Amino acid sequence: MSAAPRTPLWQASAAALQQAFANGTATPLQALDSCLQRIAEVQPQLNAFVALRTAAARDEARASTQRHAAGRPLSPLDGVPVSIKDNLLTRDLPTTWGTRALRQYQPGHEELAVTRLRAAGAIIVGKTNVPEFTLEGYTDNPLFGVTRNPWNPALTPGGSSGGAAASLAAGCTPLALGTDGGGSIRRPAAHCGVLGLKPTLGTIARTHGLPTLLLDYEVVGLMARTVSDLRLLLAVVEGPDIGDTSSWAAQALRARADGAHAPLRMLYAATLDAAPVDPGIAAACARAVRQGCAEHGHRLEHGALPLDLQALNQGWPRVAQMGLAQMFGAHPEWGAQASEKYRAMARQGMERGAAELWQLLDTTAQLRRDCAQMFMQWDVVAMPCTAAQPWPAREAYPAEIDGRAVGPRGHAVFTGWVNAAGLPAISVPVGFDANGLPIGLQLVARPGAEPLLLQLAQQLQPRPGGAPAWPPL
Repeated sequence: MSAAPRTPLWQASAAALQQAFANGTATPLQALDSCLQRIAEVQPQLNAFVALRTAAARDEARASTQRHAAGRPLSPLDGVPVSIKDNLLTRDLPTTWGTRALRQYQPGHEELAVTRLRAAGAIIVGKTNVPEFTLEGYTDNPLFGVTRNPWNPALTPGGSSGGAAASLAAGCTPLALGTDGGGSIRRPAAHCGVLGLKPTLGTIARTHGLPTLLLDYEVVGLMARTVSDLRLLLAVVEGPDIGDTSSWAAQALRARADGAHAPLRMLYAATLDAAPVDPGIAAACARAVRQGCAEHGHRLEHGALPLDLQALNQGWPRVAQMGLAQMFGAHPEWGAQASEKYRAMARQGMERGAAELWQLLDTTAQLRRDCAQMFMQWDVVAMPCTAAQPWPAREAYPAEIDGRAVGPRGHAVFTGWVNAAGLPAISVPVGFDANGLPIGLQLVARPGAEPLLLQLAQQLQPRPGGAPAWPPL
C-alpha cells in the first residue's frame, strides 16, 4: 500500500512550519524552495511579485536551518517565508512604489518592521505589486502592470496591497507585510479570502518610510491565512520606537485595553449612509455575525453607525491631493515621471488652502473623540469589509453596485473612517458568493484592542470544510 502524498510545504501555515522545523520533519530551506516553486507556478497568471531575492533568501534559509538543527531559533518566525509590499523600504531591493521615477530607488535604509522581521530570522522572499503611489483600490502600475485575483484572474485582488493578498491566497508565502491607509490591507484580504489586520495607529512603529501622503492614516498592516499566524507576525513587528511618538501612545493604549471577554457587546451596521452593498456580501456578513454571536454568547444589535462621517467623506479626496502636491514639491523629479492622473491630483492639491487642511485635521480629531464615546457603549463594531465583489482587473473601481451607480470609493465606503480614527480593524473571510469569490467581514474595536479582534476573528471565521481551500490555479 503506497503512502499518502505529502502536503506541499507552501500550503503550511507559519505555525505549522515552525513546528515542522522544531521536530525535524522539514527545514527552512525546504519550505523556502517550496514557496519559490509555487511563486514560479502562479506568477505568470497573477503578476503578484515585482522582485525576488532568491539567492539571498536561500542563504538565509540555510543559516536558519542550521539554527534550528542546533535548537537555537531566533524567534517563532525563524525560517518562515514572508513577502513585503513594494511601498515599504528594503535595504537590499528597490522600493518602486509602482512609479517610473523610483524604479531603482534604494536609499540604503528600510522600514523598522522589515528590520524586525530580519532580526527574527524570517525569510524575506521578495516585494509584492502595488498601484502607483498606493492610492488606488485595485493593483496596476506603469512599471509592472496589473495584478490579478487568484480566485478569478480576470478580476482584481483589490488594492493597494493587491500583490500581497493575491500571493498569500495562492500559497506563495504564509505571511505578508503591507500597509493600510484607507482599507488597503482589509479590502484586498476580503477579495482574496485571507485575514488582514490593520493595527491601531502606532502599534507598529514606523521609521525610514516613504513620504506620507495620507496624514497619519496609513499604518503597517499584516496578512495571513490563519489567526494564529497573524498573532505570530504581530508579536515580531509591533512595539514602540524612539523615532515614532505615536508608537508610545499605542503601547499605553494596549496596556489599558480590556482583554477579550464574553459576552461582547457588538453593533452590526449593514451599510453606511444608505450606500449600496452587493447582496451576496450583505447576506454572508449578516449570517456570520448572527451565527458567531449566537454560538459564543455575544450580545448583538443591528443599527446605524453612530458617527457623522459626512465631513470626512467630503474631505477624503483632498488628503491625497495635498499629499501629492507636497511630495512633488519636495521631489519634482518624481512628479515629472508620475502618471498624468497623479500630476493632475497634485495640481488640485496645490489649489487647496491651509484652511482646508486645518479643517481636515479638526474633522479627524473630532472623529477620534466620537469613536472614544462609541466604544463606551460597544466592544466591537462589525460591518461588511467591502461594498462590492472584485471587478475587472484593469478597471480602477466598479461603476455600479447592486444596480446603483457609484463613484471611485463606492466599493470602499466601510474602511476609510477606521484609518482616520486610528482604530484597529480586521477583515475576516466568512464564505464565498455564488460565483466562488470570497467575502470578508470587518471587525473594528477601540484603540489597543488587537487581541480582542484576533480572538473574535477566530470565533467568527468558518471552520474548514465545505469551501475550497485553495484557488483553482
